[in-house]
Amino acid sequence: MIELKTIFDILWKGFIIGVVVSAPLGPVGVLCIQRTLNKGRWYGFITGLGASLSDIAYALLTGYGMSFVFDYVNKNIFYLQLLGSIMLLAFGIYTFRSNPVHSIRPVCANKGSYFHNFITAFAVTLSNPLIIFLFIGLFARFAFVSEGVLIFEAVTGYIAIALGALVWWFGITFFVNKVRTQFNLRGIWILNRIIGSIVIIVSVFGLIFTLMGASLY
Repeated sequence: MIELKTIFDILWKGFIIGVVVSAPLGPVGVLCIQRTLNKGRWYGFITGLGASLSDIAYALLTGYGMSFVFDYVNKNIFYLQLLGSIMLLAFGIYTFRSNPVHSIRPVCANKGSYFHNFITAFAVTLSNPLIIFLFIGLFARFAFVSEGVLIFEAVTGYIAIALGALVWWFGITFFVNKVRTQFNLRGIWILNRIIGSIVIIVSVFGLIFTLMGASLY
């Protein structure tokens, strides 16, 4: 029987992975904010939903690929976690230094259907396969893929990733909708810097604990 502690461990790790993957304001993040401001909150959330589906597809692809090298992962867990922390740090620095305002697209007068907004966000996210490297780093850092995992545990983990992504998109669209009159280009830039800073701090702590031979997770 699966222990409650094990399920909780899978849930919170998956949830954090889902949030970290979704949070940086790349093209799809800016698109989500744009649609929230121009079309309404639910158009923005549907955009995030499309991005989440694409993220889950890449998460499954990453997890399935890593499942073929369990022995290598187990024997080199220290180096993989070290690499994962470094990749996460690099991702945080990139996020902090990037300017998402450059991704802003011309405003379209036609709102389009929810399905159209969903599909376009899915396509934009799917067109960036580099996200696989972020998943590899996160999976290694959180030891998310391990040998002997039951189907129920695996499904729970990926559901947690999806939940983390959806909570992020729900939260960001709620926030942007509430402050729509004060939210501008500088607000997008500041928000991205805050997100980048948080990712950097988390990765540095992970790096320190890995080097100390301790496990933060």
